[in-house]
Amino acid sequence: MNVFITGGTGFVGRTLTGSLIQKGYSAYVLTRNPAKRSLFQGVSVVEGDPTKSGPWQEIVKECDAVFNLAGSSIFGRWTQANKQNILDSRISTTRNIVDALSQKNPSDTHLLNASAIGYYGYHQDEILDESEPPGTDFLASVAEQWESEARKAEAFGARVVLCRFGIILGQKGGALEKFLPLFKYGLGSRLGRGKQWFSWIHEQDLANILLHLLSTEDFKGPVNCTAPHPVRNREMTDILGSVLKRPTVLPPVPGFILKVALGEFAENLLNGQRVVPAKLAARSFRFLYPDIRKALENLLLE
Repeated sequence: MNVFITGGTGFVGRTLTGSLIQKGYSAYVLTRNPAKRSLFQGVSVVEGDPTKSGPWQEIVKECDAVFNLAGSSIFGRWTQANKQNILDSRISTTRNIVDALSQKNPSDTHLLNASAIGYYGYHQDEILDESEPPGTDFLASVAEQWESEARKAEAFGARVVLCRFGIILGQKGGALEKFLPLFKYGLGSRLGRGKQWFSWIHEQDLANILLHLLSTEDFKGPVNCTAPHPVRNREMTDILGSVLKRPTVLPPVPGFILKVALGEFAENLLNGQRVVPAKLAARSFRFLYPDIRKALENLLLE
């Protein structure tokens, strides 16, 4: 099977691509920077910008499946321009992929489109599965529009899976990269009241989920790509400090300080969602790291 990947040079994409090659798939990775060819062995690197139409779309038409992982980072202060870029990068890339798929016979095509649990908006303690409606905040709106763009491929007969990622824990990117330095120096602490839920996923489990969704054709529509045991921010903070042997003794970071420093983005740190992978659980998917302590020990100690 030939698989096309946008966002393949990111840390999730690299893990996924390596897993695809190990399983015997032929992988085509789209990149704006041809110098990144050295990142991959056994992979066909395609030069192009996914937000713009171009010759790369001809390769899409020759592939059996597409993983769309591309999109500008949400981390950082959200200016109006940054928010527009977060949305536009996702919509334009997905639209270009769907346009390419519309020019072939996509009845045997699989589009696995990244999304996020931010789709559900901010919640308290209620458990959220794939049947929940979208929220009303900025990230919820982005996820809803992103998924809607991907679902247009269904009109051409493609199977579309909306992969709602939890907060990804990895060695070379994602959430850990942002706050790990503070914890290593003993400066880690809870955020706000620490009661907000943290729905996470180990990078290898995420790659395994994506492979499983590719090979199991009865999966369609939204799928929560999260570990089965979400934790509160205070629990995650204490476990991370314990794994690093850096006890978290500092007082919590007040919410208003985060809002001053990060603006609207701070709301994503002070609020959360208690998301469970109901569809994966119904099919008895086996997680390598269902427990956050084991996940952090694997990423930080091994």
